[in-house]
Amino acid sequence: MSSRQGAGSVGDVNHPASHTHSGQHSHEGQHSHGDQAELAELIDLDAEVLHEHHREVIGWIASLVPERARVIDLGAGTGVGALALARQLPGAKVTALDIDEAMLARIRHKAAALGVADRVRTVQADLDEPWPTPESTLGPADLVWAANSMHHVADPGRVLAQARAALRPGGMIVISEMNSFPRFLTDEAGAAAEDRGHAAMAEARTEAGMHMDEDWGDRLVQAGLVAEEPRSFGIVLSAPLPTAAGRYAQLSLERMRHGLADRLGADDLAVLEAAAATAPGGDGLVIRADRTVWVGRRPR
Repeated sequence: MSSRQGAGSVGDVNHPASHTHSGQHSHEGQHSHGDQAELAELIDLDAEVLHEHHREVIGWIASLVPERARVIDLGAGTGVGALALARQLPGAKVTALDIDEAMLARIRHKAAALGVADRVRTVQADLDEPWPTPESTLGPADLVWAANSMHHVADPGRVLAQARAALRPGGMIVISEMNSFPRFLTDEAGAAAEDRGHAAMAEARTEAGMHMDEDWGDRLVQAGLVAEEPRSFGIVLSAPLPTAAGRYAQLSLERMRHGLADRLGADDLAVLEAAAATAPGGDGLVIRADRTVWVGRRPR
């Protein structure tokens, strides 16, 4: 998430029309402050509900870099990835990049609460524009982390070239992306409506030119990195679900319904509305998601 999303963030979950290519997950000028707050809540709920997945990925990646690593988080959103890496690596210095100053302010507030403010800094930057030069601000970095942000950028090749330039020899770029957005409904009518909703969202993202189906391993190689074998994570959570799961499902389904008001039939919209209304109870929900992580190293 980019904005938004990281192991970060949940990116544009269930709001296919909410992004432009300017700034990886920019909503400025298109949506209300309430929508931004809702998106931030969704990113944080994703991290809370899927905490075991996030913990596994962060632990794995942290094991591959020095404890005193310099880390750059691209499209940091609410700082899920940046702050988790700072806590996992007690000697690390983390720079969180995002276009949205409100998101960056949220990161600073969280960093202070967690006692890592001295090791986490924020930089407002549009990933599709030239970044601050690596020598003066960003590099040399041991790790560039991009969780659910790369599919938002206009030119992934250019962004990865800038990321590579910020790496020290032997440093790595990690791209974490969703293969599919979370699914929640198990009853026949709900699951069918949800499936049609996901298909419509995928169509909308393709029309918008978003890079949802990129082979990021190939992209890393094209950027001059040595790509490792990607790791895929199939996530299934059933009862008993985490306390926040009902709100996570409610918000996701509401955003799907709102974002697809002109793309789904009235019956499907009504099913999604009803499911969102009952989701906070958590009854009958199963959370299913698929995510992949790619790692590319800059040759020494």
